[in-house]
Amino acid sequence: ITQAADAVDFSMVREAADDAAPAIAVIKSTWDKESLLAILSGHIAVPDEVINKALAEQTADSELVRSVTLTSQEDGRLKVEADTTKIGRLSLTGTIDAFVHKDGASYLDYTVKEKSLPDHKMMSWIFSRISLSMAQKFVGKVDLGDTLPTTIDHNTIHVDFQPLLKETAFGKISFMGYNLLDALVIESAEPHDGYIEFTTALNIPEPVKKMLLNLLLTAI
Repeated sequence: ITQAADAVDFSMVREAADDAAPAIAVIKSTWDKESLLAILSGHIAVPDEVINKALAEQTADSELVRSVTLTSQEDGRLKVEADTTKIGRLSLTGTIDAFVHKDGASYLDYTVKEKSLPDHKMMSWIFSRISLSMAQKFVGKVDLGDTLPTTIDHNTIHVDFQPLLKETAFGKISFMGYNLLDALVIESAEPHDGYIEFTTALNIPEPVKKMLLNLLLTAI
């Protein structure tokens, strides 16, 4: 993939840029070359501070929650801390059992360990925002009005965020005939010390990957 960057056909790049200017603008506002290279390599590490910045934006105007922060731990667990207006400060530690985007499905499964879940409505609200903040690195900002479809079974929270992704600017564009949201694959998310590592793929032909990479590597 990196070698492809050394073989740029600038006439093809200019032609593609001219034909797909609106899509290119969305792509460049969502991914940079480092993000795309990481996605294509199969693994992308997203620091906690990046996700927490997105969470702060998601909760900025809330009357229910003053703040939500994530802390990824070296034991593979994810700590969630929230300052709520209804039940005060909340601290949960659990596992990301699934963070998936593929085959027309996008969802998060998170299981809280060692304590029972308080206030299911509040948990649905918080984990809707967590899901979208984790996805933001891949699809750009997602605006959420109401809580996403969420189910809670004992201590496991399941959030379906597929409907909102399709409504994003990124979800509505195509590049060289391929919808990039549909082509993007996220298999899993694993917390480490200070970051979450996502397992990824981009299911488009190699020439299309090369063209997309070339566009992000040039100033065109």
